[in-house]
Amino acid sequence: MSDRSHLFSLRLGHAVRESCVKEPYSSARLLKDLLAGVTVGIIAIPLAMALAIASGVAPQYGLYTAIIAGAIIALTGGSRFSISGPTAAFVVVLYPVAMKYGLGGLLTASVLSGVILIALAFLRLGRLIEYIPEPVTLGFTAGIAVVIATLQVKDFFGLNLASLPEHYVEKVWLLLSSLGQTHWASLLVAGATLSVMLLWPRLKWPVPPHLPAVLIGSVLAMALASAGAEVETIGSRFSYLLPDGTSGQGIPPVLPQFEWPWKQAGAGGLPFELSWQTMRDLLPSAFAIAMLGAIESLLCAVVLDGMSGKRHSANSELLGQGLGNIITPFFGGITATAALARSAANYRAGAQSPFASVIHAGVVLLGLVLLAPVLAWLPMPAMAALLLVVAWNMSEAPKAVHLIKSAPRGDVLVFLTCFSLTVLFDMVIAISAGIVMASLLFMKEIAEMTKVSDISHVQKQVPEKLAEGWVVFKISGPLFFAAADRIFGELSTLCHQKQGIVLYLDGVPILDAGGLAALTKLIDKCQKSATQMYVADLQFQPLKTLARANIKPIAGVLSFYPTLREALEAAPKYQMHDVSELHGG
Repeated sequence: MSDRSHLFSLRLGHAVRESCVKEPYSSARLLKDLLAGVTVGIIAIPLAMALAIASGVAPQYGLYTAIIAGAIIALTGGSRFSISGPTAAFVVVLYPVAMKYGLGGLLTASVLSGVILIALAFLRLGRLIEYIPEPVTLGFTAGIAVVIATLQVKDFFGLNLASLPEHYVEKVWLLLSSLGQTHWASLLVAGATLSVMLLWPRLKWPVPPHLPAVLIGSVLAMALASAGAEVETIGSRFSYLLPDGTSGQGIPPVLPQFEWPWKQAGAGGLPFELSWQTMRDLLPSAFAIAMLGAIESLLCAVVLDGMSGKRHSANSELLGQGLGNIITPFFGGITATAALARSAANYRAGAQSPFASVIHAGVVLLGLVLLAPVLAWLPMPAMAALLLVVAWNMSEAPKAVHLIKSAPRGDVLVFLTCFSLTVLFDMVIAISAGIVMASLLFMKEIAEMTKVSDISHVQKQVPEKLAEGWVVFKISGPLFFAAADRIFGELSTLCHQKQGIVLYLDGVPILDAGGLAALTKLIDKCQKSATQMYVADLQFQPLKTLARANIKPIAGVLSFYPTLREALEAAPKYQMHDVSELHGG
């Protein structure tokens, strides 16, 4: 692909075509995919369950997501190394939907988000990642991390709280006021898990830290339980009922089964009612899920491109993400997108193609069927500790601190705004406000760069002195609505009682409707005051704008010249007179 074609191309299964058809796929490459897929699959099992729980649903739905979406998105998408499944970024959006509408509403919203993602792909909007400023991205990801960390406090300290309030400040107040009820056994398990997570990387062993951490946390929880200090586990919190009437604790050891998303249970176990009203109510959440999914998947693809030297197809990736999020909910899976940590681990483990992600999905499937009784023993405090580390990693705190210390004040303000709005209100509001604020600040800076200067006495540009009452102005910078009124307002003042002006516009790359309106006002003023205006050296875009607006020369008022030199040659020059003539002979 050409250097920028990846931003515009769209084809189904782009990554598979590029890595397995265009490049020969050998048995050696298959072996590398197999090893990478097994590695990432083992990593994904506890993460998928933890993220499902954090999103407000039972852990098996996270596994279903990793299985179905992990395979479909890999085979249909545009990034060869991405691993898709449940991610921490979605927790802040999915949790409120699950609480209000239940699993049925959450899965329906996921389907709608998939439709939106496919629409974005066909509209060729994959390049939207270019237009999201870094302070906005850092702000909402740090805010999401804080929300996720806050949601883990309950299980980390073993607090006996049936539910948490909807608003963040109320959540924090309730959690702080309940810390006196801390369950010491849960805190011990969580602390041990967290300690292993933090200390394990220092050993520099190839085993991912969360696997030994969860294992040690589980062993400690069982030891405490045998001593009479029960710690809540996945098995004690979650139960299931199979179609044949069989019930059990923990995770059902069965394959994902097809079921209409809107037939799943609603809030509080009541039936979910699908109607036009609920569809309208879910649409804002679906849009938020789609936007976040697009941002996360494309950011992940960009990072993987930097690591591998390959090129993803942005629109093809959106197409794959859309298809995955439409199909996965029909098998009980929640919203999915590319997971950066798992994708990076996939590449580092030697992945060669999207088949590594398919193998990862198969490993998760085997874990679901064969290890369900074992997974039920995982302690909830250990899962909370795992998610605390996930939240810290996604927060990119070092980057955020560096931005606050070194970035311009406008960027810091955008970051703090996005961060605060994400935590206190809503991610959609945060991103919208952040992009609008960043755009306004950018326009302000660009507008301030547009200057007007009097070059009448700059001999290099105006070699001959013009006649009395004539002046040459050079405008540098774009004449768009944010700058044009100020610039032409200055010119209007400077042109007062002048015989003529020459506008040198070779430094004006853009003239928009606002600039055109301001220029027209100046022309009208010159016409009324009998001031001649010569416009010189127009660039292509301003010339095209004037032509479309049918701005034509006006005899004795407005003239156009291709170069400054020709405009100066047409302007009247200063004439030297004999002294005797000045004194009448």
